Amino acid sequence: MKKLINGVESVLEESLNGFARAHSNIIQLNHQPHYVTRKNKPENKVALISGGGAGHEPLHTGLVGKGMLDAACPGQVFTSPTPDQMLMAAQEVENGAGVLFIVKNYAGDVMNFEIAAEMLDCPHETVLVNDDVSLPKNHSTGRRGVAGTLIVEKIVGAAAEAGADLAACKQLGDKVVNSTASMGVALTSCTVPALGQPTFDISDNEVEMGVGIHGERGREVMSLTTADDLVQILAKAIDEELKPTKDQRVLLHINGFGATPLMELYLVYDLAAQFFEERGIKIVRSLVGNYTTSLDMAGCSITLTLMDDEMLQYWDAPVHTAALRWGI
Repeated sequence: MKKLINGVESVLEESLNGFARAHSNIIQLNHQPHYVTRKNKPENKVALISGGGAGHEPLHTGLVGKGMLDAACPGQVFTSPTPDQMLMAAQEVENGAGVLFIVKNYAGDVMNFEIAAEMLDCPHETVLVNDDVSLPKNHSTGRRGVAGTLIVEKIVGAAAEAGADLAACKQLGDKVVNSTASMGVALTSCTVPALGQPTFDISDNEVEMGVGIHGERGREVMSLTTADDLVQILAKAIDEELKPTKDQRVLLHINGFGATPLMELYLVYDLAAQFFEERGIKIVRSLVGNYTTSLDMAGCSITLTLMDDEMLQYWDAPVHTAALRWGI
């Protein structure tokens, strides 16, 4: 294992310290327990809180700021944050309009956010993100929350910034989740520092189709083939799930897992755009880059969101975070 770290036990703390220094105009870092909060939060605004294991940067800490999250709770690498992190973060950023938790559908995240919510003495709601269509709807633990989480956080964050109340933010978040589907493919595994070796073995001529974002294996191992063939598989699964009609407006998001160059991600975008445009679907918004990563995994995911006027308005609204910035 070759990584730019001092030690396994200190990597998260030192990384968060650097993040806080680099973006001190946007966020502040709390120690013991760790959580990141937004600076200059407006009064009487619904507080949006998310979180998850480290290793997915810039999700979620990089999405704290104007127009998105008010707080993010990072756990250890690929490990759920603890209830006390979420509770203390919520208590710090709540200011009279209630709290909305945005939670990826992983057992640990769900359980710990539920515990925190039960202890929270203010109005609160939860939006559960489960956009990964590589798993069937009737999977024992449900579908995983992956790159679609960013879409939810951006659109609902803009609504909260505009003054939407807690019930409206919850309703909008659920609508975005139900309008979003994602699926990914990995070319390599990733190496968790505490493990010191790749989480799964994969040969140079294989890919993991339908991979998650925690180094877990995909739904099947396939022979490495062309980018066009791989995109066809991913896009077809998303198309069959969402069933977008002709002239449907969509947002197309190509997300890198951390070790795939932008040159390849834009190539994937071109292929995916061709797939959907050939079916009469209108791509009206795009996002390409490494946003929901899996440490040093090579590969990418495709996310499609069916958009309407309300969602487009909030997607375009100003945002100022470490990872997303426009309209400011």
